[in-house]
Amino acid sequence: MKKKKTKGSSEAKKKPEMLRKIASLFNEHPEKTFNYKQVSAKLGLKGESQRAFVNHLLYELSEEDFLIEISRGKFKLNSRGGYVCGRIDRQGVKTYLIPDDGGEAVFIPERKTNHALLNDRVRAYLYARRKGLLPEAEVVEILERAKDTFVGVLDVSDNYAFLIVENRIMTSDIFIPKNKLKGGKTGQKAVVKLQAWEPDMKNPVGEVLDILGDKGDNNAEMHAILAEFGLPYSYPAEVEAAARELDDGITPEEIKKRLDMRDVTTFTIDPKDAKDFDDALSIRSIENGLWEIGVHIADVTHYVRPGSVIDEEAYKRATSVYLVDRTIPMLPEHLSNGICSLRPNEDKLTYSVIFRMDDEAEIHHYEIVKTLTRSNRRFTYEEAQSVIENSEGEFCDEILQLDKLAKKLREKRFAGGAIAFDRVEVRFEIDEKGKPLRVFFKEQKDANKLIEEFMLLANKTVAAHIGKQEKGKKAKTFVYRIHDLPNPDKLHNFAEFIKRFGYYLKTSGKQNAVSASINKLLDAVDGKREQNLIETLAIRSMAKAIYSTDNMGHYGLAFDYYTHFTSPIRRYPDMMVHRLLEHYLSGGKSVNKDEYEDYCQHSSDKEQLAANAERASIKYKQVEFMAEHVGLVYDGVISGITEWGVYVELVENKCEGMIPIRDLGDDYYVFDEKNYCLVGKRHGRRFQLGDEITIRVAKADLDKKQLDFVPASPL
Repeated sequence: MKKKKTKGSSEAKKKPEMLRKIASLFNEHPEKTFNYKQVSAKLGLKGESQRAFVNHLLYELSEEDFLIEISRGKFKLNSRGGYVCGRIDRQGVKTYLIPDDGGEAVFIPERKTNHALLNDRVRAYLYARRKGLLPEAEVVEILERAKDTFVGVLDVSDNYAFLIVENRIMTSDIFIPKNKLKGGKTGQKAVVKLQAWEPDMKNPVGEVLDILGDKGDNNAEMHAILAEFGLPYSYPAEVEAAARELDDGITPEEIKKRLDMRDVTTFTIDPKDAKDFDDALSIRSIENGLWEIGVHIADVTHYVRPGSVIDEEAYKRATSVYLVDRTIPMLPEHLSNGICSLRPNEDKLTYSVIFRMDDEAEIHHYEIVKTLTRSNRRFTYEEAQSVIENSEGEFCDEILQLDKLAKKLREKRFAGGAIAFDRVEVRFEIDEKGKPLRVFFKEQKDANKLIEEFMLLANKTVAAHIGKQEKGKKAKTFVYRIHDLPNPDKLHNFAEFIKRFGYYLKTSGKQNAVSASINKLLDAVDGKREQNLIETLAIRSMAKAIYSTDNMGHYGLAFDYYTHFTSPIRRYPDMMVHRLLEHYLSGGKSVNKDEYEDYCQHSSDKEQLAANAERASIKYKQVEFMAEHVGLVYDGVISGITEWGVYVELVENKCEGMIPIRDLGDDYYVFDEKNYCLVGKRHGRRFQLGDEITIRVAKADLDKKQLDFVPASPL
């Protein structure tokens, strides 16, 4: 016999929802007083039993101190909240405010966001808080938009237009009046600036800043990626003009100030498509069986003066950006590819670290000095690698000796606790229209490692020269490249995860022991199907390297002192380092620490944006490439698990796509975040990070840069 539902059990089920409605009513009218009849009327409750229930809940909220009983039966909000300022964050579909003071996250109902977007800084009214629940607030003012320009595709009607935006920040299409369209047409990519978005407006209003070109056109799409991350895709004419006015500045007076090394064998080794050669190596045998190795860096700051329009633009950019098919240089090409670039058979002004070392790569002496150099040969990495492998070719003896020394330096570095993150890079063979024809992988070989070791040595030496002070002396303000210790929780979780593949990772003890364990793991996964997944997760367990005036060393490289000195053509921090070196070596006083910390923060932020843009361009080309392969079947490895689906990386080409949860079979799947898996409620089928799976390519959506997969066979 079916059990009869009692009135009490019915009310118990309704209670949480009713409490929420009553709390919302009082929060929305913080100055008003209500009795149970008025509350019931506002909530549309007419029955006597319902009103009695409301009356009971009002007294319950009063006991919680959420409400105050002003007079018999009349209640008012106990307003203890006030206002809070912070930034907007989103977790899934929910919106939160992260207070400026670092306090507890505050939940903001969607209807109370006042059109605030991700990372906007806002002022919010903090509602009175109920016991056991997250604090809740309503945005009352947007203090600062994190982003006010958006990229999308135009949809133009007779009298107005909309920008259709495909990103997770802007959730509404942008209305554009006809007179703000700048000649844009349907189907074109455009950059639009937000003009207004009042609380009562469904859509924001904007104006077109720039028309990028037709959707699908390679230039338009690459420029759209740059604009999406707030990165420049063209150079201001006045900056180009200022650069063209500069000459090489190699006057007799300048030559006298420098160490002339034009008679020493010198060459560059760079990627085959490089034009901005900012580093060169020289080598010669000297007395006592020692080698003199010169690491020569383009003297960019000789040409780019502080406060000039070129310097201001370089600081704003902070870095060159490397997309799949192009470089967006930090400096105008007249400088980056011209007078600063260490091109062969041309005299160049350089800033150098010159080492004297023995055959074991032990350093007997070094000096940091302004030089005049002349490269004898421009090698590509492939050409230098051929010399190393075959022991023949131009400057064979010099390259082989540098290779031997580099290997000694590398060996010492790993013995000291450095970690070998030699990731395989995805590259594309692209035709003249930007269409990807082939995916291939770029690996680090001996020629790459040769250059890497000497650049690391120069950077380390410069950082220690300024940062390492005698006891009792305060170090001068400097720009360091720092890398913090891994987060212990992340490292532990990573170690737990890889156990399912049969791997072990040491997570505590001396730094050398942990680093050695990580290196052993990376060696063990080399060539395995799970290699890319485990390498990716290992990197995610590490801190990010950033710029800072506070030196804490570089964990990944196992250096106590490290900076960026070797790439001033493409990184602004290297220009700062050059200027500080010159200032201090000539007896200058320590510069303002707070000012330089701001410069470091700006450079770190821009570096992250550039990396995001590079990844987006790779993703776009992967989707474009796979659009020609819809319907084909591939082997893959599950590379990500979310509550909305499973991400799969293809073994053949490392392209990544998603199987939506609806296509995983006839079951209801639950996301188990702790164990990185989805579990079917009825049949118990598990989809776990690292599992092998065969998929069919279902769809390639270039607008969303997204690949959709389905299982190749029924599950």
